[in-house]
Amino acid sequence: MHKYHKLLIILIALAFLGGCKQRDTFCIEGNIIGADSCMLYLEHLTLGEGSVAIDSVRLKEDGAFCFRKEAVDAPEFYRLRIGRQGINLAIDSTETVKVTADMKNMSFGYGIEGSGTCDTIRLLCLKLADLEQEARRVSADRNYTLQERDSMIEELVTQYKTEVKLGFIQNHYAAAYSYYACFQTLGTSLIFNPMQDKSDMTWMHAVANAWNEKYPSSQRTENLCNIIQECRRRQAKPREIVLDIDGDKVRELGIIDMTFPDINGHERALSSLRGQVVLLDFTAFSMEKSTERTLLLRELYDKYHDKGLEIYQVSFDESVHLWKQRCEALPWMSVYCEEGLESDMLQLYDVRHLPCYFLIDRNCDLQARQEDIPNLEKAIEELL
Repeated sequence: MHKYHKLLIILIALAFLGGCKQRDTFCIEGNIIGADSCMLYLEHLTLGEGSVAIDSVRLKEDGAFCFRKEAVDAPEFYRLRIGRQGINLAIDSTETVKVTADMKNMSFGYGIEGSGTCDTIRLLCLKLADLEQEARRVSADRNYTLQERDSMIEELVTQYKTEVKLGFIQNHYAAAYSYYACFQTLGTSLIFNPMQDKSDMTWMHAVANAWNEKYPSSQRTENLCNIIQECRRRQAKPREIVLDIDGDKVRELGIIDMTFPDINGHERALSSLRGQVVLLDFTAFSMEKSTERTLLLRELYDKYHDKGLEIYQVSFDESVHLWKQRCEALPWMSVYCEEGLESDMLQLYDVRHLPCYFLIDRNCDLQARQEDIPNLEKAIEELL
């Protein structure tokens, strides 16, 4: 009886081990120095829904952590985040990735072991940080005209794309970091924009072909292929959005309230910002020079937000996915109008071209529109 009992225990143990083996997992572990009592989140960087927290842990004095999740069939992207600092990672197997960082410089001073792909993404992030810093420097340099600054930033982006294409993507089209590079952003604008640049479409097409061959069932492969198909339909021609509006239909109502959903699906009303000076911005992120424009808005927001400035930005982009990518990191209220250029709001505000902005005072009264504002910064200061 004793022998049968021991045999039964062994069989149960083997069955348990066999079951565990079927559930393949990947592991992200490591230490974040100087993060005692901080909450560390593991986020899944999804398609369409933005970043979604899938696990978390409150760090102890040694900063050690370990996240173990079910393995994926094709590369997926994740982020370790504490507050506004984050580390981007790519996982494509049952690998164990070890991350070490100091809380003081978590986003850029971290180290990676166990994944060449994640380490390459680290290099891409550092390279992008250098570009962002240089773009901010150019944008803030008032020794140049706005047109000159736009041209200089465009040159910086072109140089960056060339270096990434040749140094990272070329001959590594199926790599997760090549996909990642295709969707890097400067501000809220895609650096690689196949809708406007045929060269970008060529490189993204190469990545799409490689992913379609290696990961044919992946949602990210489908996303890439859909983008290429859409580019072909539009022939990647940049365009200015112009609206043909009958002026007789325009109504003067002072302030016209509106309610649209933000990136989390929450309905946000313009009137909810009563008591603040509001820059009401109608835009489309798919247009040319949207990156430079966003940088200028960010400069105004950072300078005057603490004094009472808010931005209510309405996107009329055709692609909701593009809008979500561009607005995820914006600090102001960014909402989406699914009616696009058919929206009544464009008629009610007599918007004849995009982008177009208005200034609203603390009493929620419309004070001026773009054409009547020779100096936006001065106009904001007068209302604050």
